[in-house]
Amino acid sequence: MTSTPALSSACPRVAVAYSGGRDSTALLHATLVTARELGVAVVALHVNHRLSAHANEWERHCRHQSERWAADGLPLTFTAERLRSQPSRGDSIEAWARRERYAALKRLAQRHGAELVLLAHHRRDQAETLILQALRSAGVAGLSGMPRAIERDGLRWARPWLDQPRGAIEAYVQSQGLTCIDDDSNTDERYARNRLRHRVWPALAQAFPDAELAIATAATWAQQATACLDEVAADDLSKIAGDAGLTLAGLQALSAARRGYALRAWLRRQTGAAPPAALITRLNDELFGAGAASWPLAGGQLRRYRGQLTWQMSGVVVEPAVARESTLSIRRAGGYRLPGWGGTLRVMRVTEGGVPLAWLAQVELRERSGGERFQAGIGRPARSLKKQFQMAELPAWQRAGPLVYSGGQLVFVPGLGLDARVIGLPGQPQVTMRWEPSEPV
Repeated sequence: MTSTPALSSACPRVAVAYSGGRDSTALLHATLVTARELGVAVVALHVNHRLSAHANEWERHCRHQSERWAADGLPLTFTAERLRSQPSRGDSIEAWARRERYAALKRLAQRHGAELVLLAHHRRDQAETLILQALRSAGVAGLSGMPRAIERDGLRWARPWLDQPRGAIEAYVQSQGLTCIDDDSNTDERYARNRLRHRVWPALAQAFPDAELAIATAATWAQQATACLDEVAADDLSKIAGDAGLTLAGLQALSAARRGYALRAWLRRQTGAAPPAALITRLNDELFGAGAASWPLAGGQLRRYRGQLTWQMSGVVVEPAVARESTLSIRRAGGYRLPGWGGTLRVMRVTEGGVPLAWLAQVELRERSGGERFQAGIGRPARSLKKQFQMAELPAWQRAGPLVYSGGQLVFVPGLGLDARVIGLPGQPQVTMRWEPSEPV
């Protein structure tokens, strides 16, 4: 390989998504070689989708390979999660597997105190992604393909080999004598990516030898264009959107192109997902009419009322039925029901990466008032809570719940987790927290 994952001793623990295939095996091995020199611990994250008859065999292979590397002195811990859910009828298996895999990787990384997760996608993967998105009539954001790095869900996700050709990874595997899994589903042409790889790509590469580099470079230009559009949308929304909703008069005053992009960005902030193109088309026709109106979206309702557009998740009660609790004493792990806030604060013991339990004997529960600053990871700058929510792409309904303070220091934020400034030292009794909203009624 011409490059290895960029690690730093400032990041004491890094996670690698490890399926056992060629790409992830190469990435994990290269990461371990670099990490050993830097004194960085590595945790291999394996997700067992339970879709293949060989899934348990693959998990055993990854576990045994990790144990052998650890026995050889490489700084590696292995962890795995078996998915319990199954695709629903009508679900795309590819989309379901991708969604559930990233959710499991997030849980595993946070459980082991890793703030950086490395993914093994390479240049061919990027080129394939752009082609598939184009075939789905994606906009400029879809044509951007996969980002090299992004902060989401309180973690940093990085693809250090996104500029590496597939051939370089194959050469690394051979030179190091690495043993990899051969996933039989990679030949199943029911999946769009496999059809592209086996039917289209060989002919494309023969006709255009530089296709992989050229298409991946086009994704880079699309990423830059998307970043510019996101900045414009953020500037527009800073003037026309607030806690009360989106001001329709301000939205209507924008040009048609800026209006559409600002509306998409605002809806993504609310729901955590890109809105359907058909909904954007419908809203362009109906949004600026008179009177009240509503549209279903992402398990909730968009509502137009008195010049404002709002989104509310179905079953969410806006006003608490009882007074909100303002203090709480946490002396042990467990669930602390907070009826006034509409949920339960779940407190769980951890061996590291948690807040000292002694800090929580008397905590304050507060609403957001503006100006709060949250540090997402050790060594990172503290940023405004609003900015952190936006970077994590948390929808509005996932931000609900109390802010937890101890001695005036922000400790916990629903959706983001613990503030890095309260992480305890090794040997201290520590806990982590999770906010669980009550089930909709």
